[in-house]
Amino acid sequence: MNLQAKTRDQKDTKMNDALNDMIAIMYDAGCGSDEITNAELLYQTGRTKELIRHLRKCRCELMEQLHESQRKVDRIDYLIWQTGKTTHEK
Repeated sequence: MNLQAKTRDQKDTKMNDALNDMIAIMYDAGCGSDEITNAELLYQTGRTKELIRHLRKCRCELMEQLHESQRKVDRIDYLIWQTGKTTHEK
């Protein structure tokens, strides 16, 4: 194997490692299979700006889920407070 081929193989290996890392992180973050597939396609085709835009969209969706979870926790906190208030009044 010549030096040029070896360098190309090393570059391909690094790109595959980076792609696998991105997929694993998106999976761990709770991204859906469609989101991951789209990100993989954008990465493989070198469409970096679109990939960043896509990842930001995924982030926004995750933040909305976080906020919705916080609203649910706030509702439960209210019930706990209300129940405690009612109990102390008796």
